[in-house]
Amino acid sequence: MFDERALEKIKKSKEEWEQGTLAKSLAKFPERKKVFTTISGTPVERLYTPLEVAGLDYDRDLGYPGTFPFTRGVQPTMYRGRFWTMRQYAGFGSAKETNARYRYLLEQGQTGLSVAFDLPTQAGYDSDHPLSMGEVGKVGVAIDSIDDMRVLFDQIPLDKVTTSMTINAPATVLLAMYLAIAEEQGVPFDKVGGTVQNDVLKEIICRGQYIYPPKPTMRLTVDLIEYCFKHVPRWNTISISGYHIREAGSTAAQEMAFTIADGIAYVQACMDRGLAVDSFAPRLSFFFNAFTNVLEEVAKFRAGRRTWARIMKERFGAKDPRSMMMRYHVQTGGVTLTAQQPLNNIVRVALQAYAAALGGCQSLHTNSYDEALCLPTQQAVTVALRTQQIVAEESGATDTIDPLAGCYYVEAMTDRIEKEIDDYIQKIDAMGGTLTAIEQGYIQKEIQNSAYQFQKEIESNERIYVGINKYTMKEEPPTNLLKVDMKVGEIESEKIKRLRAERDPERWKKALDRLREVSQTDENVMPAVIEAVKARATIGEICDVWREIFGEYRPKEFV
Repeated sequence: MFDERALEKIKKSKEEWEQGTLAKSLAKFPERKKVFTTISGTPVERLYTPLEVAGLDYDRDLGYPGTFPFTRGVQPTMYRGRFWTMRQYAGFGSAKETNARYRYLLEQGQTGLSVAFDLPTQAGYDSDHPLSMGEVGKVGVAIDSIDDMRVLFDQIPLDKVTTSMTINAPATVLLAMYLAIAEEQGVPFDKVGGTVQNDVLKEIICRGQYIYPPKPTMRLTVDLIEYCFKHVPRWNTISISGYHIREAGSTAAQEMAFTIADGIAYVQACMDRGLAVDSFAPRLSFFFNAFTNVLEEVAKFRAGRRTWARIMKERFGAKDPRSMMMRYHVQTGGVTLTAQQPLNNIVRVALQAYAAALGGCQSLHTNSYDEALCLPTQQAVTVALRTQQIVAEESGATDTIDPLAGCYYVEAMTDRIEKEIDDYIQKIDAMGGTLTAIEQGYIQKEIQNSAYQFQKEIESNERIYVGINKYTMKEEPPTNLLKVDMKVGEIESEKIKRLRAERDPERWKKALDRLREVSQTDENVMPAVIEAVKARATIGEICDVWREIFGEYRPKEFV
């Protein structure tokens, strides 16, 4: 973008500035610290000039919104056309309680739903299972059967609202329930829109909500992708997740690199099944975190889009531009929230939402300020939604596309993160791919090392955390926290008991037998799962069929 003569002139004038104006200032007013870094530990230079982006080629590296390599966004007009989907992640207690929260949020201007399931549901256990005791409805809604799903979406038209479901190992079961409810509402599958997370690789890496070994898990994942591209064309079949990788302690570059590595594994698995890349890739989606260092986050999103576009085009031979688009949902950083001075979290979330908007997300969840203490209260979740709306309507960030493009710092950071991503992908490829890297513990160890370094910096006061290691104060114990009634477990268990007594036992048995038969072949399991949920088989009963066939995964311990 700059010729050699111009760059030489800038280099000379910068040296003069450093030796003159800067040197005099530093003699009187030394800088706060010797080394400045981002949250991820990346060094930040005192000043960025065209010298740091001398190799930038506009057409090659940036281009235009809606065109390869999508650095500047995946839509030609971005938010000048419409805002991102405002999708507050919500779920607690019973389906009835959660339905009331969903309807409240929709009334307040939310434009999409995002379902949080409780831990038993995520692990494929019914609410009356011994391992579910004390966890039913605690961190999400308890969904045992199609009956619960029916209540969850009562009076919510599934052809008008898109729904994101954060569910992984049992993703096929929950999607089957959702499709069955849509059918009951008279909504054809081609009118149903939304996303299912369906990303078990990241569960194995860092989150722990896996059930089956990697190989059968990948089979179920691909079955869902294959079924949806044929029958549910508006459904995003997987949300390849970096969010939890970042929550576990990764840097911004590691979050993007390991998520893209997982994406490569899923694309390869689909192609190994015989699916043409351009048949399924346009419905792949991603899920990322947003931390408080706004400029690093913006650079991360831009670098990720550019990297994914090039991988899909050059590595997998995609021809459809939609296959090269990294479309993603963002959630603000849960791990950044503090129980101390919780109102400070409103500011953190606002900055993180601003970063997501400047970075070009397609969907956004803003955390509630009280989430370090409890499930969000109605007041807190309203403030979180209003935060999105203020960023969208008042900040000006949505009026022009990719507003930080050309900023020397942001472009230099984008290039730096892209290089880190490429380096990690090359290392993982050299090991034999993502599954091998996970099995060897490489990715887990990289995240653990970063998490340790970050914590060490906080404890030594090298990194300031307001309210934690600086600007602390005495506080009264918090009040008015949302608490889930522990009786919800008993209530859900009674509901399951009634369901088992009322359902057609012959239809139920036939459906599970069919599922067991199909699961031992190469046939796609989705039609059998849909029939099983219609026969009122529970999530635990369906997942137990697969536990019996596939076994349960026990990862290696790494030191």
